[in-house]
Amino acid sequence: MASSCSHWWHAPIYITVSIVLAIVAITTTTHSNTKPQTPFSSNQDSLITHQLSTNASRSLRNSGFHFMATLLQISPELLLPASSSTIFAIQDTVISNISLPPLLMRDLLWYHTSSVKLSLNDLLKQPQGSCVPTLLNGKNLSITKIVNQERLVEINGVLISHPDIFSHGLYSIHGVVAPFFSINHTLEQKQDWGFIKSHVCGQNMSVNSNVTQARNMWNRVIRQLSSNGYVSFAIGLRSVLDRILIDYTDLSSVTIFAPLDFAYIASPSPMLERLVRLHILPERYEYRELVSMLAKASLRTLFNGDDLEVTEDYNAKGVLGINGVEITAPDILSSKEFVIHGISRPFKTVKLSSTMS
Repeated sequence: MASSCSHWWHAPIYITVSIVLAIVAITTTTHSNTKPQTPFSSNQDSLITHQLSTNASRSLRNSGFHFMATLLQISPELLLPASSSTIFAIQDTVISNISLPPLLMRDLLWYHTSSVKLSLNDLLKQPQGSCVPTLLNGKNLSITKIVNQERLVEINGVLISHPDIFSHGLYSIHGVVAPFFSINHTLEQKQDWGFIKSHVCGQNMSVNSNVTQARNMWNRVIRQLSSNGYVSFAIGLRSVLDRILIDYTDLSSVTIFAPLDFAYIASPSPMLERLVRLHILPERYEYRELVSMLAKASLRTLFNGDDLEVTEDYNAKGVLGINGVEITAPDILSSKEFVIHGISRPFKTVKLSSTMS
C-alpha cells in the first residue's frame, strides 16, 4: 500500500502523456508520410522492443526523466525506429512547461531523437560541427562543442547533462538540460509545421560562419556568468539565445548588465526574452567609458525601442547608476568581444509592463 501511495504523483504524467499520444495516433493517420518506420514488423520484434522500452523507461525514471519514461512505456513505437536511435530526453522541469498542439509535440520529440545510435564515446569521437540526423525528416542537429578531457558534449549549444542513461542494442538515451531550439509563446499558440529549423552543421557551417562565431561568443559569456555567481541570469540568457542569434547574427561586441538575482527566469518566454534583452547593449562599454558619459545619456539595448539611461553622475555622487540601478561590480569580466558589469538588481521598464499588459 505504501509503495503505491508513494507514486501517486506519477498519475498526472501518465494521463497527460496518454491523452497527447491518443490524439497523435489519430491525427498522424492524415500525415502518415512524415511518420518514421516503426519496429513492429513481427511479433518477435514487438516483444524485443517492449523489453527494451521497459528497461529504458526504468533507467529514465531512475535518473529523474519521468515524462520520457512514461512516453516510452506507453508508446515506444513513437521514438524507437526499426534500425537504431538515440533519444535526447529533455528534463521534466522544462518539458512540463511546454504547451504545444499534439503534432507539434510529436515533431519536438522526433527532433530530439536521432536515427543513429550514438553513445557518449561515439559523440566524443565525432568532429565538432558534425551533423546528427533526426527522425524529423530533413532536420539535423549539430555537435557544437566537444571537451574530451571533461567528457562533455553540447548539441545545438545545449549540454548533455546525463550521458548514457541507457545504452543497449540499437538504442542510446542521454538527458539534456533544455530543448535544442527556443520555444516561444507564438509557437505554443499556432500549428506552424516549419517551426523547427535544421541546425547549421557540416559543410553549411562555413556559409554561416558569422552565426557560429556569434554563438561561440555567447557561449563564453554564459559560461563566465555561471562561473562567477550570475547563474540565474545565465540561465535566462541561455533560454532565449536562439532568438537573439536570429536577430543579431553579426553582433561582434556586447555590454551586459548582470544582476545576481534574476528572479524573472520563471516568466513566460516572451516576457523573459524582453527582460534579458533589456540588460544587453549591442556595443562594448567598459566602466570608464560609462563614467565619462553625462547623466541622462541614452544606451541602446537589444530590446528594440527601449533604451537604458545613465541616471547617476559618478563624478558628483561617487556612484554610477543605469536606469536608477547601481553598478556594484564594474568590469567583472572583460574580453575583446564583451564586458560584464554586475548590478544591484534587475532593470524595470514601464514600456515592458505596458507591452505585456
